[in-house]
Amino acid sequence: MMIVPPSPVRRAAETRLPEIAAAARALIAERGFEGLRTRDIAQRVGINVATLHYHVPTKERLIEIIAQSMRDDFIAQSKARPREGLSSLEQLKLELSDYRDTMRDNPELYLVFTELKERARRDPKVDAAIRPMQQYWHQQLVDIFTRGRRDGSFRPDIDPRAAALVMMGALIASQIPHMQSVVHFDRLADEVLRCFVNPRQ
Repeated sequence: MMIVPPSPVRRAAETRLPEIAAAARALIAERGFEGLRTRDIAQRVGINVATLHYHVPTKERLIEIIAQSMRDDFIAQSKARPREGLSSLEQLKLELSDYRDTMRDNPELYLVFTELKERARRDPKVDAAIRPMQQYWHQQLVDIFTRGRRDGSFRPDIDPRAAALVMMGALIASQIPHMQSVVHFDRLADEVLRCFVNPRQ
């Protein structure tokens, strides 16, 4: 079977969309969502505004590619440190470790997520773009807490869905500017673990 190479237009889109997403994320991290302007994105990518609008014709599409680039980063991080074979407690510790490492090495990711989450309270389009990420993260934690309750790693009276929300809230709160340090995060992580771990462990 003959393999047909992608067309120049498709190749351009495959190159441009990640560049546009990266530029938009950098601007959101620097200025907040309110400071995001298409002309500034175009300037950072090195294209004119008309070309930007060709690749990203609507605000909804721009939000979609930003959200997709963030999902790709989260998935890549998860695959880099597989969870298979780990106990529930080890998986929870790895979740905390991954968050810590990203906060240290790629803080833009959480800055942008926090900005979009705040904007989503007022903008249904932004909410629709990031809600799947939030739901997926929440379900991952619910699964960990459910298994941990069953195997005795976590408190027998733990509510997995509520515990997942507590952990998400604590991690998101760690992005408060004066709390953004590895030392503060490590203290928070220790407290989070103490909330959930079975005292008989």
